[in-house]
Formats: sequence, structure tokens, C-alpha cells
Amino acid sequence: MSDAVLPSPPITYAPLPYESRLARRRLEHIDMVVIHCTELPDMAMARDYGERVLYDSGTGNSGHYYIDRNGSIQQYVALERVAHHVRGHNPHTLGIELVNSGRYPHWLDSRHQVMHEPYPDVQIAALVTLLQWLQQQLPSVRRIAGHQELDTTQEAASDDPARKIQRKLDPGPLFPWPRIEAATGWAHAVR
Repeated sequence: MSDAVLPSPPITYAPLPYESRLARRRLEHIDMVVIHCTELPDMAMARDYGERVLYDSGTGNSGHYYIDRNGSIQQYVALERVAHHVRGHNPHTLGIELVNSGRYPHWLDSRHQVMHEPYPDVQIAALVTLLQWLQQQLPSVRRIAGHQELDTTQEAASDDPARKIQRKLDPGPLFPWPRIEAATGWAHAVR
């Protein structure tokens, strides 16, 4: 990557209603990016899920950034705030969600555990641009991982409780890891 200063990609800042309730952190404590896919049909539903209050603190689950299939980027949570996006790793990571249907709406059905939707090139290009810009903003970040690599929890299948399936599979097998690793030079956190 060049030493040239990159301009910020076009990002629409759309903070979640509970953003001010999320814990604060110092930016230099962020050392890893976690890639997710929404496993939802569109950005509107991703927003709806992000706004849901799930915890006594009055907060819910969401990533920091969301990238739609057309490459548009929205920021739901400021980087100085700890978003709830991956169990056990939130304080030191930032989450980027790619709109992709994944296993929707059969997330835990053992008969629907293959993710078929490819990631559009324009979406991945926007991700690369965002990641390269974040490299300049957050020099402490040195690693990248997929959600499925950090949350390996198994749960009972919704169609057969005797069967266990992995709770998180995103971003899935169609995600272009070699392209992302080449663009950033970051180490893959789990491999």
C-alpha cells in the first residue's frame, strides 16, 4: 500500500438510537477488524435488527460499518464506542457488516447451512477502500478475521434439536479473503 494519505470513502453517518449508551474506548485499543455478513435481505432490515434493544443497558447488536450491495457505506456506531458484534472480542475490534442474505431466514435450520449469495464486486471494492482508509486512521489494527472464526458456538438445530450446528458462518465461503488480505497486508487472525 502507498504512503499517500487516502481521503475518507463516502460514508453516511447514521448512529443507532442507543449509540451514546455503548461503552467508550480508546482508538489505539482496536487491533482487529471482524468481517460479517448481515444474513438479512437488505439494508433496511439490517437497520431494523441493529436498532433492537436486547440488553439491560438499553443497547443491541450491530457492527460499526455496513456496506450495501451497491457499495454504499453507512456507519451505525462511532469507532470510539464498543459495538456488540462478536462474542468475547468487542472491546478491541471493529465490525464491518456486508449486506448479504447468507442463510436468511433459516439461520439455524440444519437443511439450510450453505451460503449461496456472492458478494458483488462493487461491494468488495467499497470494503477494500474502507479498510485501506481505516489502516491510516487506526495504525494499531494489524489483524482481520471472519465472524465464524471468532464465534464458534454450536447450537441445537431448529429443525432437529439433537443436531448441533455452528451458530455463525459469516462471511462464508464466497468471501474473497485473498483479495482483502492482499489489499491490506493484515494477518488473518485465525489462520
